[in-house]
Amino acid sequence: MQTDVCIIGAGPAGLISAALLAQAGIETIIVEHRARDYVLQRVRAGVLEQSTVETLRHLGAASRLDREGLVHEGFVLAFGETTVRIAFPDLVPGRHVTVYGQTEVVRDLVAHREAAGLPLLFETEAVAIENLDGSPRVVCRRAGETVLVSCRLVFGCDGFHGLARRALPPEAIKTSEIAYPFGWLGVLADVPPAHEELVYAASDRGFALCSMRSSTRSRYYIQVPAGERLEDWPEERFWAELRRRLPAEIAARVREGPAIERSIAPLRSFVAEPMRIAHLLLLGDAAHVVPPTGAKGLNLAAADAWYAARAAIKFLRAGDEAALDAYSATALTRVWRTERFSWMMTKLMHTFPDLTPFEAKMQDAERSYVAASHAARTVIAENYVGLPLD
Repeated sequence: MQTDVCIIGAGPAGLISAALLAQAGIETIIVEHRARDYVLQRVRAGVLEQSTVETLRHLGAASRLDREGLVHEGFVLAFGETTVRIAFPDLVPGRHVTVYGQTEVVRDLVAHREAAGLPLLFETEAVAIENLDGSPRVVCRRAGETVLVSCRLVFGCDGFHGLARRALPPEAIKTSEIAYPFGWLGVLADVPPAHEELVYAASDRGFALCSMRSSTRSRYYIQVPAGERLEDWPEERFWAELRRRLPAEIAARVREGPAIERSIAPLRSFVAEPMRIAHLLLLGDAAHVVPPTGAKGLNLAAADAWYAARAAIKFLRAGDEAALDAYSATALTRVWRTERFSWMMTKLMHTFPDLTPFEAKMQDAERSYVAASHAARTVIAENYVGLPLD
Protein backbone atom coordinates (compact mmCIF):
# COMPACT_ATOMS: atom_id res chain seq x y z
CA MET A 1 0.00 0.00 0.00
CA GLN A 2 1.17 3.52 -0.78
CA THR A 3 0.20 6.79 0.94
CA ASP A 4 1.55 10.16 2.01
CA VAL A 5 1.31 9.59 5.77
CA CYS A 6 0.97 6.28 7.59
CA ILE A 7 -0.65 6.85 10.99
CA ILE A 8 -0.13 4.17 13.62
CA GLY A 9 -2.98 4.22 16.12
CA ALA A 10 -6.68 5.15 15.95
CA GLY A 11 -6.94 7.17 19.14
CA PRO A 12 -7.65 10.91 19.25
CA ALA A 13 -4.16 11.94 18.05
CA GLY A 14 -4.27 9.62 15.05
CA LEU A 15 -7.86 10.32 14.08
CA ILE A 16 -7.64 14.11 14.45
CA SER A 17 -4.34 14.38 12.56
CA ALA A 18 -5.72 12.15 9.80
CA ALA A 19 -8.82 14.31 9.47
CA LEU A 20 -6.76 17.51 9.34
CA LEU A 21 -4.53 16.03 6.64
CA ALA A 22 -7.49 14.74 4.64
CA GLN A 23 -9.04 18.20 4.75
CA ALA A 24 -5.85 19.49 3.11
CA GLY A 25 -5.92 16.79 0.43
CA ILE A 26 -3.13 14.69 1.98
CA GLU A 27 -3.54 10.92 1.66
CA THR A 28 -3.37 8.87 4.86
CA ILE A 29 -3.74 5.29 6.00
CA ILE A 30 -4.46 4.53 9.67
CA VAL A 31 -3.39 1.16 11.08
CA GLU A 32 -4.77 0.10 14.46
CA HIS A 33 -3.93 -3.20 16.12
CA ARG A 34 -7.13 -3.35 18.20
CA ALA A 35 -10.52 -4.46 16.90
CA ARG A 36 -13.06 -1.83 15.88
CA ASP A 37 -15.47 -2.64 18.72
CA TYR A 38 -12.70 -2.32 21.30
CA VAL A 39 -11.61 1.08 20.00
CA LEU A 40 -15.18 2.39 20.00
CA GLN A 41 -15.91 1.21 23.54
CA ARG A 42 -12.77 1.91 25.59
CA VAL A 43 -13.45 4.41 28.36
CA ARG A 44 -11.10 7.34 28.70
CA ALA A 45 -11.15 11.07 29.55
CA GLY A 46 -14.12 13.37 29.28
CA VAL A 47 -13.21 17.09 29.58
CA LEU A 48 -12.50 19.00 26.36
CA GLU A 49 -10.70 22.32 26.15
CA GLN A 50 -12.16 24.98 23.88
CA SER A 51 -9.33 24.51 21.37
CA THR A 52 -10.16 20.80 21.10
CA VAL A 53 -13.84 21.54 20.53
CA GLU A 54 -12.95 24.18 17.94
CA THR A 55 -10.69 21.71 16.13
CA LEU A 56 -13.50 19.15 15.94
CA ARG A 57 -15.87 21.83 14.63
CA HIS A 58 -13.27 22.87 12.06
CA LEU A 59 -13.23 19.25 10.87
CA GLY A 60 -17.03 19.01 10.65
CA ALA A 61 -17.02 16.27 13.28
CA ALA A 62 -18.73 18.07 16.17
CA SER A 63 -22.46 17.91 15.41
CA ARG A 64 -23.19 15.33 18.14
CA LEU A 65 -20.78 17.03 20.52
CA ASP A 66 -22.67 20.31 20.06
CA ARG A 67 -25.97 18.54 20.78
CA GLU A 68 -24.91 16.38 23.72
CA GLY A 69 -21.80 17.98 25.21
CA LEU A 70 -22.19 19.68 28.60
CA VAL A 71 -20.65 23.16 28.72
CA HIS A 72 -19.16 23.83 32.16
CA GLU A 73 -18.35 27.27 33.49
CA GLY A 74 -16.27 26.03 36.41
CA PHE A 75 -15.42 23.17 38.74
CA VAL A 76 -15.04 22.61 42.47
CA LEU A 77 -11.98 21.94 44.60
CA ALA A 78 -12.75 20.45 48.03
CA PHE A 79 -10.24 20.43 50.87
CA GLY A 80 -11.97 18.43 53.56
CA GLU A 81 -15.27 20.21 54.16
CA THR A 82 -14.03 23.44 52.54
CA THR A 83 -15.16 23.89 48.94
CA VAL A 84 -13.66 26.36 46.48
CA ARG A 85 -15.27 26.99 43.08
CA ILE A 86 -12.96 27.71 40.16
CA ALA A 87 -15.40 30.02 38.36
CA PHE A 88 -14.35 30.58 34.76
CA PRO A 89 -16.53 33.68 34.10
CA ASP A 90 -14.80 35.51 36.96
CA LEU A 91 -11.28 34.18 36.37
CA VAL A 92 -11.01 33.65 32.59
CA PRO A 93 -14.01 35.45 31.04
CA GLY A 94 -15.36 33.99 27.82
CA ARG A 95 -13.71 30.60 28.24
CA HIS A 96 -15.09 27.26 29.39
CA VAL A 97 -14.72 23.48 29.01
CA THR A 98 -17.07 20.87 27.56
CA VAL A 99 -17.78 17.51 29.16
CA TYR A 100 -17.95 14.92 26.37
CA GLY A 101 -16.33 11.51 26.70
CA GLN A 102 -13.26 10.50 24.73
CA THR A 103 -15.21 7.40 23.74
CA GLU A 104 -17.71 9.66 21.99
CA VAL A 105 -14.98 11.75 20.35
CA VAL A 106 -13.42 8.59 18.89
CA ARG A 107 -16.80 7.31 17.67
CA ASP A 108 -17.50 10.62 15.94
CA LEU A 109 -14.07 10.71 14.27
CA VAL A 110 -14.25 7.07 13.13
CA ALA A 111 -17.70 7.72 11.65
CA HIS A 112 -16.37 10.90 9.99
CA ARG A 113 -13.48 8.99 8.38
CA GLU A 114 -15.55 6.01 7.32
CA ALA A 115 -18.21 8.30 5.78
CA ALA A 116 -15.44 9.77 3.62
CA GLY A 117 -14.37 6.28 2.51
CA LEU A 118 -10.82 6.71 3.82
CA PRO A 119 -8.71 3.71 4.89
CA LEU A 120 -8.83 2.76 8.57
CA LEU A 121 -7.39 -0.71 9.10
CA PHE A 122 -8.43 -2.27 12.40
CA GLU A 123 -6.77 -5.46 13.70
CA THR A 124 -3.63 -4.45 11.82
CA GLU A 125 -0.53 -4.45 14.00
CA ALA A 126 2.49 -2.37 13.07
CA VAL A 127 5.52 -4.54 13.85
CA ALA A 128 8.40 -2.54 12.31
CA ILE A 129 9.21 0.85 10.82
CA GLU A 130 11.91 0.86 8.14
CA ASN A 131 13.99 3.48 6.33
CA LEU A 132 13.00 6.49 8.43
CA ASP A 133 15.78 8.58 6.91
CA GLY A 134 14.44 8.09 3.39
CA SER A 135 11.05 6.85 2.22
CA PRO A 136 9.62 5.08 5.27
CA ARG A 137 7.83 1.76 5.23
CA VAL A 138 5.61 0.41 8.01
CA VAL A 139 5.52 -3.38 8.23
CA CYS A 140 2.19 -4.67 9.57
CA ARG A 141 0.53 -7.99 10.35
CA ARG A 142 -3.13 -8.39 9.42
CA ALA A 143 -5.07 -11.66 9.54
CA GLY A 144 -1.81 -13.61 9.52
CA GLU A 145 -0.45 -11.81 6.47
CA THR A 146 2.19 -9.12 6.05
CA VAL A 147 0.99 -5.71 4.92
CA LEU A 148 3.56 -3.12 3.81
CA VAL A 149 2.64 0.56 3.88
CA SER A 150 5.08 2.82 2.01
CA CYS A 151 4.82 6.52 2.80
CA ARG A 152 6.65 9.82 3.09
CA LEU A 153 5.94 10.38 6.79
CA VAL A 154 4.95 8.23 9.76
CA PHE A 155 2.84 9.54 12.64
CA GLY A 156 3.35 7.44 15.77
CA CYS A 157 0.05 7.74 17.67
CA ASP A 158 0.09 4.28 19.25
CA GLY A 159 0.36 5.11 22.93
CA PHE A 160 2.90 4.72 25.69
CA HIS A 161 3.46 1.00 25.06
CA GLY A 162 3.28 1.17 21.25
CA LEU A 163 5.82 0.47 18.54
CA ALA A 164 6.63 3.98 17.31
CA ARG A 165 8.81 5.23 20.16
CA ARG A 166 10.35 1.79 20.74
CA ALA A 167 11.34 1.60 17.07
CA LEU A 168 13.77 4.47 17.55
CA PRO A 169 17.38 3.95 18.69
CA PRO A 170 17.50 4.43 22.49
CA GLU A 171 20.22 7.06 22.16
CA ALA A 172 17.96 9.17 19.91
CA ILE A 173 15.38 9.85 22.64
CA LYS A 174 15.71 11.40 26.09
CA THR A 175 12.96 10.49 28.56
CA SER A 176 11.87 12.12 31.82
CA GLU A 177 9.45 10.31 34.10
CA ILE A 178 7.79 10.23 37.51
CA ALA A 179 5.81 7.15 38.58
CA TYR A 180 3.38 8.14 41.33
CA PRO A 181 2.85 5.80 44.32
CA PHE A 182 -0.88 5.53 43.63
CA GLY A 183 -3.44 5.00 40.88
CA TRP A 184 -7.05 5.90 40.23
CA LEU A 185 -9.82 3.35 40.72
CA GLY A 186 -12.63 4.45 38.42
CA VAL A 187 -16.29 3.41 38.24
CA LEU A 188 -18.69 4.34 35.44
CA ALA A 189 -22.38 4.03 36.33
CA ASP A 190 -25.73 5.11 34.93
CA VAL A 191 -26.66 7.38 37.83
CA PRO A 192 -27.14 11.18 37.96
CA PRO A 193 -23.99 13.11 38.92
CA ALA A 194 -23.59 14.12 42.56
CA HIS A 195 -22.88 17.71 41.52
CA GLU A 196 -23.57 19.80 38.43
CA GLU A 197 -19.82 20.42 38.00
CA LEU A 198 -16.74 18.27 38.50
CA VAL A 199 -15.58 17.97 42.10
CA TYR A 200 -11.91 17.34 42.89
CA ALA A 201 -11.68 16.37 46.57
CA ALA A 202 -8.65 16.12 48.84
CA SER A 203 -9.07 14.37 52.19
CA ASP A 204 -6.97 12.64 54.82
CA ARG A 205 -8.09 9.32 53.29
CA GLY A 206 -6.93 10.28 49.79
CA PHE A 207 -8.17 11.94 46.64
CA ALA A 208 -11.60 11.52 45.02
CA LEU A 209 -13.18 12.90 41.84
CA CYS A 210 -16.83 13.26 40.96
CA SER A 211 -17.10 13.51 37.18
CA MET A 212 -19.75 12.72 34.58
CA ARG A 213 -20.34 11.79 30.98
CA SER A 214 -23.92 13.08 30.76
CA SER A 215 -26.76 14.18 33.01
CA THR A 216 -27.55 10.50 33.66
CA ARG A 217 -24.09 8.86 33.56
CA SER A 218 -21.43 9.47 36.23
CA ARG A 219 -17.74 8.69 36.42
CA TYR A 220 -16.20 8.50 39.90
CA TYR A 221 -12.60 7.94 40.95
CA ILE A 222 -10.73 7.38 44.17
CA GLN A 223 -6.99 7.29 44.81
CA VAL A 224 -5.68 3.81 45.69
CA PRO A 225 -2.13 2.60 46.42
CA ALA A 226 -0.06 1.45 43.45
CA GLY A 227 -0.48 -2.27 42.88
CA GLU A 228 -4.07 -2.48 44.13
CA ARG A 229 -6.31 -5.04 42.38
CA LEU A 230 -9.91 -4.61 41.28
CA GLU A 231 -10.91 -7.75 43.16
CA ASP A 232 -9.88 -6.01 46.39
CA TRP A 233 -12.51 -3.35 45.73
CA PRO A 234 -16.04 -4.76 45.56
CA GLU A 235 -18.52 -2.11 44.54
CA GLU A 236 -19.98 -1.59 48.01
CA ARG A 237 -16.48 -0.83 49.35
CA PHE A 238 -15.88 1.66 46.55
CA TRP A 239 -19.11 3.61 47.14
CA ALA A 240 -18.55 3.75 50.91
CA GLU A 241 -14.97 4.98 50.48
CA LEU A 242 -15.97 7.57 47.88
CA ARG A 243 -18.46 9.13 50.30
CA ARG A 244 -15.90 9.26 53.10
CA ARG A 245 -13.62 11.42 50.95
CA LEU A 246 -16.22 13.98 49.85
CA PRO A 247 -17.67 16.96 51.72
CA ALA A 248 -20.79 15.78 53.55
CA GLU A 249 -23.15 17.86 51.40
CA ILE A 250 -21.82 16.33 48.18
CA ALA A 251 -21.48 12.82 49.62
CA ALA A 252 -25.18 12.86 50.49
CA ARG A 253 -26.00 13.36 46.81
CA VAL A 254 -24.02 10.36 45.53
CA ARG A 255 -26.35 7.84 43.93
CA GLU A 256 -25.15 4.25 43.64
CA GLY A 257 -25.67 2.02 40.62
CA PRO A 258 -24.19 -1.10 39.02
CA ALA A 259 -20.81 -0.43 37.44
CA ILE A 260 -20.79 -0.34 33.64
CA GLU A 261 -16.99 -0.29 33.70
CA ARG A 262 -14.34 -0.46 36.44
CA SER A 263 -10.61 -0.01 36.08
CA ILE A 264 -7.46 1.00 37.93
CA ALA A 265 -5.12 3.36 36.07
CA PRO A 266 -1.55 3.96 37.27
CA LEU A 267 -0.44 7.59 37.36
CA ARG A 268 2.75 8.83 35.74
CA SER A 269 4.29 11.94 34.25
CA PHE A 270 6.39 11.11 31.19
CA VAL A 271 7.99 13.02 28.32
CA ALA A 272 10.12 11.73 25.43
CA GLU A 273 12.06 14.28 23.42
CA PRO A 274 12.52 15.17 20.65
CA MET A 275 9.08 14.34 19.24
CA ARG A 276 10.42 14.04 15.68
CA ILE A 277 13.22 11.83 14.41
CA ALA A 278 13.78 11.94 10.63
CA HIS A 279 10.41 11.15 9.02
CA LEU A 280 8.72 9.86 12.18
CA LEU A 281 6.64 12.24 14.33
CA LEU A 282 5.47 11.13 17.79
CA LEU A 283 2.03 12.28 18.96
CA GLY A 284 -0.04 11.81 22.10
CA ASP A 285 0.86 9.16 24.66
CA ALA A 286 3.62 7.85 22.41
CA ALA A 287 5.53 11.01 23.35
CA HIS A 288 4.12 12.06 26.71
CA VAL A 289 1.79 11.01 29.52
CA VAL A 290 0.19 13.28 32.10
CA PRO A 291 -1.60 12.24 35.29
CA PRO A 292 -5.32 12.73 34.74
CA THR A 293 -5.73 15.25 37.57
CA GLY A 294 -5.57 18.17 35.14
CA ALA A 295 -7.85 16.62 32.46
CA LYS A 296 -5.17 17.12 29.82
CA GLY A 297 -4.34 13.81 28.08
CA LEU A 298 -6.84 13.97 25.22
CA ASN A 299 -6.42 17.72 24.81
CA LEU A 300 -2.65 17.47 24.58
CA ALA A 301 -3.02 14.75 21.93
CA ALA A 302 -5.36 17.01 19.97
CA ALA A 303 -2.81 19.85 20.11
CA ASP A 304 -0.07 17.48 18.88
CA ALA A 305 -2.32 16.51 15.98
CA TRP A 306 -2.81 20.17 15.05
CA TYR A 307 0.93 20.93 15.11
CA ALA A 308 1.92 17.69 13.35
CA ALA A 309 -0.63 18.10 10.56
CA ARG A 310 0.44 21.70 10.00
CA ALA A 311 4.10 20.64 9.72
CA ALA A 312 3.31 17.68 7.46
CA ILE A 313 1.23 19.77 5.06
CA LYS A 314 4.07 22.26 4.58
CA PHE A 315 6.59 19.45 4.10
CA LEU A 316 4.49 17.40 1.70
CA ARG A 317 3.37 20.36 -0.39
CA ALA A 318 6.61 22.31 -0.56
CA GLY A 319 9.35 20.06 0.82
CA ASP A 320 9.66 22.37 3.83
CA GLU A 321 12.02 20.51 6.17
CA ALA A 322 12.06 23.51 8.52
CA ALA A 323 8.38 22.85 9.26
CA LEU A 324 9.21 19.32 10.39
CA ASP A 325 12.11 20.66 12.43
CA ALA A 326 9.77 23.11 14.19
CA TYR A 327 7.18 20.48 15.15
CA SER A 328 9.02 19.05 18.13
CA ALA A 329 9.99 22.35 19.72
CA THR A 330 6.50 23.80 19.23
CA ALA A 331 4.73 20.75 20.63
CA LEU A 332 7.16 20.33 23.54
CA THR A 333 6.65 23.91 24.70
CA ARG A 334 2.98 23.10 25.24
CA VAL A 335 3.75 19.63 26.58
CA TRP A 336 6.01 20.86 29.37
CA ARG A 337 3.61 23.62 30.40
CA THR A 338 0.82 21.07 30.53
CA GLU A 339 2.97 18.56 32.41
CA ARG A 340 3.67 21.29 34.98
CA PHE A 341 -0.02 21.95 35.52
CA SER A 342 -0.97 18.28 35.80
CA TRP A 343 1.95 17.64 38.18
CA MET A 344 0.96 20.65 40.29
CA MET A 345 -2.68 19.55 40.52
CA THR A 346 -1.61 16.01 41.42
CA LYS A 347 0.61 17.28 44.24
CA LEU A 348 -2.11 19.63 45.45
CA MET A 349 -4.95 17.11 45.64
CA HIS A 350 -3.47 13.70 46.51
CA THR A 351 -2.30 12.08 49.72
CA PHE A 352 1.36 11.07 49.38
CA PRO A 353 2.55 8.26 51.66
CA ASP A 354 6.09 9.56 52.15
CA LEU A 355 5.70 13.29 52.79
CA THR A 356 7.89 14.71 55.52
CA PRO A 357 6.10 16.79 58.19
CA PHE A 358 7.42 19.93 56.49
CA GLU A 359 6.13 18.83 53.07
CA ALA A 360 2.72 18.02 54.57
CA LYS A 361 2.54 21.54 56.03
CA MET A 362 3.51 22.97 52.64
CA GLN A 363 0.69 21.04 51.00
CA ASP A 364 -1.77 22.41 53.57
CA ALA A 365 -0.43 25.92 52.99
CA GLU A 366 -0.82 25.58 49.23
CA ARG A 367 -4.43 24.48 49.62
CA SER A 368 -5.15 27.41 51.94
CA TYR A 369 -3.53 29.77 49.45
CA VAL A 370 -5.69 28.49 46.57
CA ALA A 371 -8.81 28.90 48.73
CA ALA A 372 -7.89 32.47 49.63
CA SER A 373 -6.19 33.84 46.51
CA HIS A 374 -7.96 35.05 43.38
CA ALA A 375 -4.59 35.02 41.59
CA ALA A 376 -3.93 31.37 42.47
CA ARG A 377 -7.38 30.35 41.26
CA THR A 378 -6.83 32.30 38.03
CA VAL A 379 -3.66 30.32 37.31
CA ILE A 380 -5.59 27.07 37.80
CA ALA A 381 -8.50 28.27 35.66
CA GLU A 382 -6.45 29.47 32.69
CA ASN A 383 -4.56 26.18 32.56
CA TYR A 384 -7.68 24.06 33.04
CA VAL A 385 -9.59 25.67 30.17
CA GLY A 386 -6.47 25.25 28.04
CA LEU A 387 -3.63 27.27 26.64
CA PRO A 388 -4.25 28.73 23.16
CA LEU A 389 -2.85 26.90 20.14
CA ASP A 390 0.10 28.76 18.60
